[in-house]
Amino acid sequence: MQEILQYLFSGLTNGAIYAVIAVGFSMLYSSTDLINFAHGEFVMLGALGMVSLTAGFGLPLIPAFFLTVAGVAAAGMLFERLAIRPVRHPEPIVLIIITVGASIFLRGAGMLIWGKNSYSMPPFSDHPPIDFAGARLLAQSIWILVIVTVVTAALHLFYRRTLTGKAMTACAVSKKAAWIVGIPTKWMVLLAFGLSTGMGAVAGAIISPITMPSYDMGTMLGLKGFCAAMFGGLGSLWGAILGGFLLGILEALGVGFVSSGLKDAAAFILLLLVLYVRPQGILGSADVKRF
Repeated sequence: MQEILQYLFSGLTNGAIYAVIAVGFSMLYSSTDLINFAHGEFVMLGALGMVSLTAGFGLPLIPAFFLTVAGVAAAGMLFERLAIRPVRHPEPIVLIIITVGASIFLRGAGMLIWGKNSYSMPPFSDHPPIDFAGARLLAQSIWILVIVTVVTAALHLFYRRTLTGKAMTACAVSKKAAWIVGIPTKWMVLLAFGLSTGMGAVAGAIISPITMPSYDMGTMLGLKGFCAAMFGGLGSLWGAILGGFLLGILEALGVGFVSSGLKDAAAFILLLLVLYVRPQGILGSADVKRF
């Protein structure tokens, strides 16, 4: 029982991280039909930016967190403005190649700025771990779960209660219809990029104390976040959350009871199973096509 609880705590922590990254994928896809394969590099920018602001510049935790998220969100909006919007024929394969190129560019820029070394950062607080039946939940894990809960609730209220959120939802349903009724669709796409990359920054910032941030950390995190989004249902907020937590828990149980070599492979095995059995994901809706 103690081992199972410990694996569950580890899975919940990792699952919360995957969930935030998956939310970024789903938010952007629902508004633009684009999958940003550079999303993992924005997670990397969030982690290393948090380390630089706190350790390098000595900023307090809370200002450093919000500055990191705002800075990475601004970088995401700049990416949309300079690399995505000018494309004359925005075919899906063209946009995907652009995001892959941006991933390579950002990884190289990260290596030039921060070098090839890994960095460390102290936890957000120095409270002792909490014991549950012999299993320990670290203080940073509690911070991660709380922050993810707050961010998810804020996004839900944003989409349900604000005019901007409803406008983004309308763009997700039909850009042409949204444009006809006066919604500035280009600004909504720009905002979607900012919110999506901001979610990546949140994920990077909260994991910086429990991992060793480096310039190449974003690739695997981005792929696992994409797997979680597909698992839960690409384009669904709650599907991304569910997919992230399930992926984290299944990954932790697989490592604990089968083999640690399955840690990275579990996400892709799960993705293949989902694509075979239910391609739209757990909470995703199948597209209706008329012929």
